[in-house]
Amino acid sequence: MADPTTGDTRRERWERGTEWPLTTAAVLFLAAYAWPILEPDLATPWRWLCNVLTWVTWVAFAVDFVVRLTLAQRRWQFVRTHLLDLAVVVLPLFRPLRLLRLVTLLSVLNRHAGRSLRGRVVIYVSGATALVMLVSSLAILDAERGAEDANIETYGGALWWSFATVTTVGYGDQYPVTTTGRVIAAGLMLAGIALLGIITATFASWLVQRVEEIEDESAAATRQDVQALVAEIAALRAEVARGTGHAGDGPPGTGSTAEEAARR
Repeated sequence: MADPTTGDTRRERWERGTEWPLTTAAVLFLAAYAWPILEPDLATPWRWLCNVLTWVTWVAFAVDFVVRLTLAQRRWQFVRTHLLDLAVVVLPLFRPLRLLRLVTLLSVLNRHAGRSLRGRVVIYVSGATALVMLVSSLAILDAERGAEDANIETYGGALWWSFATVTTVGYGDQYPVTTTGRVIAAGLMLAGIALLGIITATFASWLVQRVEEIEDESAAATRQDVQALVAEIAALRAEVARGTGHAGDGPPGTGSTAEEAARR
């Protein structure tokens, strides 16, 4: 009978072996996606190369997902717990959503963040914030540039809009006018709320831990003082007991008999 954990073990080995190649593919995808946006007058051959790279990276992620699904022991559970990976594969035609492939970077960072839950949260927050700012700026510029009445026409303006939106400030000096741009804005707003919530929760957790550490230190000092007092009391009792024992040495009446003999 086959070991039920064999499939998951093989899948874990596959994931460990492909994490860095897929991370490289995600970075290449980001470069291929960003270059034509940042340089609208890019020559046709280079633009074609960028398009080919985006599709090659999609194929790589599709193959990775299929292999992991095949190696998984419980495939439906694997699909339910990897919905984002599934979205990366099944939504390649919607250009901004291709940037979901960059979550691979966060997965790799998470595996190298150590065992501390707070360390992983910090990695996720810092990594996710950087990616969200970069990706949303590219996506909104790609969606808005050239549209009628558009006011986001440069990457600097797009980056400023992303900062204002993700921090929930929303100055209103720049805003999307296209449907795609508004979808991106809605996603960025939700991401901003989630990031602020994570930051607040992480700070609160750190503060509670510090208070607990101070209380533990105070309790430890109090226990040491109590133990020292108990030791001193025990020593005093022992000394008193020794003194009482010396005073009462000998059988009853011995002391008075000795005194009478001395008087004689």
